[in-house]
Amino acid sequence: MKPIIKVIIPAFNEQDAIANVVNEIPKIVDEIIVVSNNSTDNTELNAKNAGATVLKEHRKGYGFACLKGMEYIANLALEKQPYIIVFLDGDYSDYPSQLIEIIDPIIKDDIDFVIGSRVKRLRETGAMTPQQVFGNWLATFLMTLLFKAKFTDLGPFRAIKYQKLLALKMVDKTYGWTVEMQLKVLKQKLRYVEIPVKYKNRIGVSKVSGTIKGTIFAGVKILGWIFKYSFK
Repeated sequence: MKPIIKVIIPAFNEQDAIANVVNEIPKIVDEIIVVSNNSTDNTELNAKNAGATVLKEHRKGYGFACLKGMEYIANLALEKQPYIIVFLDGDYSDYPSQLIEIIDPIIKDDIDFVIGSRVKRLRETGAMTPQQVFGNWLATFLMTLLFKAKFTDLGPFRAIKYQKLLALKMVDKTYGWTVEMQLKVLKQKLRYVEIPVKYKNRIGVSKVSGTIKGTIFAGVKILGWIFKYSFK
């Protein structure tokens, strides 16, 4: 039987990108859930017109948006709940068609968690800022040092078995969502792999790495999660 796959896309003012993202997601996906994180432009309208289920989360924060999508899924009838959840950004920096590659290890090899790793050789020039590159290196280096992890990226394009995701009991509301997930995957000894993915310059300006405030807050949050778990 074909596994049920649902995609959660947090989006804040991505009116120029969101339809591209939704339209390029492979048809194997049962439902695309766009969570408008207090958008003030036409993100919601464009996502709906592209065929997505649109939710509204007025509390600002990447984690808030992801949790809103999970809450929606949890309230579905059991027969409509997914086997796999895919998380994907709404800025069109990822290649949605690579979703097939992201979920493949879960379906074929019973892997629990897959990250799309934005490797340098597949990355468009300028797609990641120097602070993003350094922050990813530092975070994954510390996870390797402290937890013997094999992660190379905190990439937002990721897939996880739905039941495993529920078991992680995710709580982060803002910038620490991705690293919290990876740390909990390590702590619960889930099976994980990384898949190299292409990465291009996003449409519009990043709300995190594109600002000094966002970069600092994200860095502090990520390091805070890592050091918190290193003493558990």
